[in-house]
Amino acid sequence: MILLSFDIEEFDVPKEHQVDISLEEQIRVSSEGTSRILDCLKRNQVKATFFCTANFALHAPEIIRRIQMEGHEIASHGFYHWTFNIEDLKKSKEQLEEMTGLKVFGYRQARMMPVSEKAIYEAGYTYNSSLNPTFIPGRYMRLSTPRTYFMKENVLQIPTSVTPLLRFPLFWLSCHNLPAGLYRYLCKYTHNHDGYFVTYFHPWEFYPLNEHPEWKLPFIIRNHAGKGMEKRLDDFIRYFKKQDIAFSTFIDYIKLNVKPETR
Repeated sequence: MILLSFDIEEFDVPKEHQVDISLEEQIRVSSEGTSRILDCLKRNQVKATFFCTANFALHAPEIIRRIQMEGHEIASHGFYHWTFNIEDLKKSKEQLEEMTGLKVFGYRQARMMPVSEKAIYEAGYTYNSSLNPTFIPGRYMRLSTPRTYFMKENVLQIPTSVTPLLRFPLFWLSCHNLPAGLYRYLCKYTHNHDGYFVTYFHPWEFYPLNEHPEWKLPFIIRNHAGKGMEKRLDDFIRYFKKQDIAFSTFIDYIKLNVKPETR
């Protein structure tokens, strides 16, 4: 089973590189990218989980409606992407539930930063996918975290998949920069080893970032951005579907495959 997910948020990456960008532009870029993602998922008839910030949802309600109408899961990515307060856990959940009329089960912290599992539980979430159990200098140092799902503080923890050996990360940045065939091979190997596979992307990856040198984004982020990532996502989905490997939202996978005593 492939648990494909997308972090739908304000496009604030230029701010990490000391470039100011208006909120209007941030929402526009992410909205265009999300539309391209949804087109790809619809074309291939697969469902995914969208971790949305409440702030993005409030500024792009038509995108949220489309995600919902096309049968995808909506989970929380916090209230804002650039800042975080512990109260945002509950506030974002309530805002998304008010907008969709559906219960929000999952949470993913912006930039996969550490967050209290107890606070996530108290905010009413069933699962947390804020873990990348690998080592990336300046971002992640989680080599002691279990690679596959586990319970902590009454919340099911669902880490992003890494390879069984060496814990090589298989998230969005790897899809941009590894040869596409090698990336798919490593994903399949990890899926076969673990019995499922988790990865995630962002909508701005599907926007032509190379057309905006003023944003000063590193090559590893711009590499294959836009049409290139649309093709890579399309090829990724078709590769696994040809092998009869199904795609699922996080909550559907949990309900069907995770034993009650584990969750």
